[in-house]
Amino acid sequence: MTDTSIAGLTSHFPKTDATAPVINPANGKRIYELHQLTAEQVAIEIDRARDAQDAWAATAVTTRADIMLRFHDAMHREQDKLLDLLQLETGKSRQHAVEEFHGALGAARYFAKIADKALSHKKAKTGVPVILKSTVSHVPVGVVGVIIPWNYPLALAVMDISPALMAGNTVVQKSDNQTTLVSLFTRALAIEAGLPEDAWRIVAGEGPTVGNAITDGVDYVAFTGSTNTGRVVAQRAAARLIGASLELGGKNPAIVLPSANLAKAARQVAAGAFGNGGQLCVSLSRIYVPNALKAEFEREFVAVAESLKVGRSNDFSFDIGTLTSAAQLARVQRFLSDALAKGARLLTGGHQLADLGPYFFEPTVLTDIPEDAEIYREEVFGPVISIYGYESVDDAINMANDSVYGLNSAVFGSESEAKKVAATD
Repeated sequence: MTDTSIAGLTSHFPKTDATAPVINPANGKRIYELHQLTAEQVAIEIDRARDAQDAWAATAVTTRADIMLRFHDAMHREQDKLLDLLQLETGKSRQHAVEEFHGALGAARYFAKIADKALSHKKAKTGVPVILKSTVSHVPVGVVGVIIPWNYPLALAVMDISPALMAGNTVVQKSDNQTTLVSLFTRALAIEAGLPEDAWRIVAGEGPTVGNAITDGVDYVAFTGSTNTGRVVAQRAAARLIGASLELGGKNPAIVLPSANLAKAARQVAAGAFGNGGQLCVSLSRIYVPNALKAEFEREFVAVAESLKVGRSNDFSFDIGTLTSAAQLARVQRFLSDALAKGARLLTGGHQLADLGPYFFEPTVLTDIPEDAEIYREEVFGPVISIYGYESVDDAINMANDSVYGLNSAVFGSESEAKKVAATD
């Protein structure tokens, strides 16, 4: 069986002079010290993955799929341990840990099931029929770098690593310092399922050092994180002419149409806004509501927000856990203080819940936000949502589109009207 102790999991890493403290966000206490790799040590890990790639690519797709399905089964068997690690490192509620777990579980099974057909040779049409014949073959790129943030360390990793492995690539993953244990345990389950040890390597350390070393050494990079860091990854990847996949920040709008059921829309928007304490790139963070219905919707939404229970537990006693770090708490407080100082109106929340732990924060709802407030355009990444009024649906669409972000959006109303608005540029 896999050694789930901290010493057993972190034995994967070389011992280094530099370490970083990993803090339990629920109580602020240090869990352990994590060794920080140098760029040179990352390069060694990439070389190990590269040396293993030819043999892994030569492994039959059906064999790879069998390993991935056993990995799926191992995650299912060890669900409670994975959930415990997710909560220990991120501070999220059990409910949101379960949601993340099933995202990872579904990804592993999906890519295992589609791989044989998706990777098979296919005939293709040519410009000169009969005389010429053409087929399409899928070949691995080599070593894939996967850089994962702290907010969804299990789901985001498996969603990127599973297709990379199934396509015959090997992987070097950078885990965030805060969530390295869950990454290491997940990898250990994959190795237990039959994956060669060097087909999936994990590194950790300072973002600029380790992240840049990955981008500078692999054959393709998949990055999930902030827009600013994503620009750096894109530039370094472009300089080497390698492919890159970037999932970056969002300032995600929800448009509530006049035909919407306001009570139902309030519940659904709240689920999209406060999941994982709002620490999610696709979290809804701004709501556009008809001016004539704004006051009624605000009452409905505040009631939902105030009904959510914040706390820590390894069962389903609470809806929302804690923010994951002191930096996240400071970020939320900064956005909120700026908005209120510039005239925004607080409908509910707005307070740190220090009696529960160092980083707990209430679900918070703002309205009447002026355009010069930082929160008007920038991503908060916390349990804060803003409500705006509009006169016409065209106005709502224009306001929703008035953003440098384009990651996610939602529309609530009758099916025909909602689909029409969703399809609008």
